[in-house]
Order: sequence, then C-alpha cells, then structure tokens
Amino acid sequence: MVYTCYDMVNDCRSGRPEGWSYFISNYVPVIRRILAHYHPAASSGGFVEQVLPGICRPESSVFASLEPAPERSFLAELRQQVLAAADELARIPPPPIEIDLETLAAALADLTLTEKQTVWLETMLYSQEASGTLLRMEARTVEKIRAKAAERIRGKTDAWNSALLANNGRQLAKAAACVRTAECPPSKIFLDVLDGRATWRGREEMERHTSACWYCIDHFCRLAEVVELLRGSAPLSMQETEKFRDLIGLPQSKQAGWKRFWARGN
Repeated sequence: MVYTCYDMVNDCRSGRPEGWSYFISNYVPVIRRILAHYHPAASSGGFVEQVLPGICRPESSVFASLEPAPERSFLAELRQQVLAAADELARIPPPPIEIDLETLAAALADLTLTEKQTVWLETMLYSQEASGTLLRMEARTVEKIRAKAAERIRGKTDAWNSALLANNGRQLAKAAACVRTAECPPSKIFLDVLDGRATWRGREEMERHTSACWYCIDHFCRLAEVVELLRGSAPLSMQETEKFRDLIGLPQSKQAGWKRFWARGN
C-alpha cells in the first residue's frame, strides 16, 4: 500500500500523528535545502526549528487543500511558506537599488520563455551553473542570456548593479504572485513539460501564455527547482524524526505497522 502526498495532507488536516510524522521525515530534509539556499547564513543556527512549528498547523495554507495534488505541487507551495516564514524571521532589509516587475517585464519583453526563465532564476539566487542544471542548458548559454538581459534592464532603469535581480528577488516574486489569471495553466501542465510528457501542441499552448505571464514564469521555475530539491533527498533518521515530533508537540511514535515502510507517492 502506497501512502501518498494526498494521504499525508488529509491526515495532517485531521490531526493524525502519522501524517505529521511522514511530513517531518520526508520534507524536513527539503526544508533544510530550501533554507540553505535562500538563507545560508542563518540556516545552520536552528532556523528549521524556528520555521517548522508555524508550518505544521492544520490551518497552514500548505495543508489547506484536500484536493489530490502531485507531490511536487505540494512542495512548490511548501517552498513559498518556508520562505515567507524565514524572510520574516531574518528581517531582510530593502535592496539598495529597486526594480519593479513592470520595469523588468518591459525590459525583457522580446526575450523567449526560456530566456526569461534564465533571468528569473537569477532572482532566485541560482548561479549560471545551477540554472543550467535546472533548465538543462550549458552554463555558458546562461551567461550569454543574462548578459543580454542586463543590457536591456540597464536601458530601462536609472540605476543598476550586478546584484540588482538577486537583491530584488523577494519583491519580484511577491509581485509575480499577484498577477495570476484564470488562464494560468495548472501545475500538471508544467510538470508534464519538465518530465518530457507534454505533446508538441500542449507545450506550444503553454509557452504562448507563459512567455507573457510572470506568475507562470515564476511558477514554472519553482516547479523546476522542486524537481531538483527532491533529487537525492533522503528521509530523516527515526531519531531525528522523533526530535521534530517533540518540537511540534506530537506524542512519541509506536513504530508499528506498515507505515514504518512508507513509499512516497506522486
């Protein structure tokens, strides 16, 4: 019997310890990787322990939906909540030079979807090499695209520096979250493209909309990021899982039954 992400969300919403145990064991390692990337200076100082209790509530938006959803869609939402909580704790100061989404969109209007994704991953603090891995392209190609984008951005702004996009990533992501429309494709469409399952026509329709929609560009990039976050992620040991169970107030597990051998479902 496979215990799926949907089962976990349902159990967490119902307050069942087995759901929270599964979440802790399988997704705390992912939370650690998210924090290590976006908050490297703070992630080693008990940051997970500070972020986790707020997320592990039945009313948390991570667990708000009981609709069946792929694991990676769940993780894309988890990522958003982890970063929101971590950013609040870290109290990140405003960037020295600001750029809004409208200015960025105008500067990059003539770029292709892939080129815009390459630039957006810079706002997500991904290096040329890491962006190349996520988008399956050479780092040198990423470098060329970003150089072209930088020229266009400089032409639309009064001030610019090489860290402009990285420094404004949080604000740009918040702005992108506000431009969602009814035409935005569901996560499955992007996951089909990432998995190589999309038809030529389906991919063309997705690109036609997404190339002009910064909500979808952000969403597409987050799903690509989630695929990489899951790769090589191993569950916590039983001892570590118990430590986090204590943190969120769960009773000690009895370690009996088939759920000791959970298989992650998609």
